[in-house]
Amino acid sequence: MNPAAMEELTKGMENFQVTMGHIEGVPLPVTTCDMWDTIYNFQARKDDILIATYPKAGTTWMQEIVDLILQEGDVQKSMRAPCYIKVPFIDLVPPKPMPPGVALAQTMNSPRILKTHLPINLLPPSFWEKNTKVVYVARNAKDSMVSYYYFHKMNKFLPDSGTLDNFFSEFLSGDVPWGSWFDNVLGWWKALDKHQILFIFYEDMIQDPMREIKKVMTFLGKDLSDEVLEKIKYHTSFQAMKENPMTNNSTVPKTIMDQTISPFIRKGTVGDWKTHFSVAQNIIFDEEYKKKMEGSGLNFRTEL
Repeated sequence: MNPAAMEELTKGMENFQVTMGHIEGVPLPVTTCDMWDTIYNFQARKDDILIATYPKAGTTWMQEIVDLILQEGDVQKSMRAPCYIKVPFIDLVPPKPMPPGVALAQTMNSPRILKTHLPINLLPPSFWEKNTKVVYVARNAKDSMVSYYYFHKMNKFLPDSGTLDNFFSEFLSGDVPWGSWFDNVLGWWKALDKHQILFIFYEDMIQDPMREIKKVMTFLGKDLSDEVLEKIKYHTSFQAMKENPMTNNSTVPKTIMDQTISPFIRKGTVGDWKTHFSVAQNIIFDEEYKKKMEGSGLNFRTEL
């Protein structure tokens, strides 16, 4: 996509300020709530690939991995458009003239890669009717919270995050856009034996990216050479994605995402929460975590 086309697409987005509404108790941008019937009735295709995550769990990273696997490592093809154009975000309705994610998806040829942050109970039913493949990426709650806090600070699509203390409380109670981290990861985890879902941990991706890329490749029914896989691993490394204008969101106007406040691709590490949580906060978080997660069989690593 050339710069002129990009500029045209993002014209008029400058003064956009989002407010929040609720769908079945889950906080969502009011633009999403206003279009909810259209989103919920979205028609999936059987060869769609859906990337599902709670926000800030490595979504863009997985989008790029999946796209490069489908493109068989062709980097030029992967750079055909910014990530938010080539992978429609079905539950997002940006300001005009940007099309809603569902409208953008309808214009695309199969196989489509789609993205959602919805908890599983709000996902459009057509994904299950078509037995669509889903790659779910889960990241530990503490690092998710810190990353989401910084994302709120720089992203005008999201409400003002206030202080870290304030955001900490809102995150634990699920009073943030797309709702509770706990409900999101547990809902998808419990659905593993019912649907075609590949559950990937962000921490595993950091520790051994090649192993996780191979898991995704096998799940998608592809068989790529080690040479191609090495190329995919390199192109989806933190540094490569941070420098790639198609993945780093540098094409988004500063009035929407101000990367001077915090970069979109910020740290990409495990354990950053330790430099942000106070001792008291860590105790509060651990108590709440135990209450919600005990007996789930779902185990996260908060450091490597």
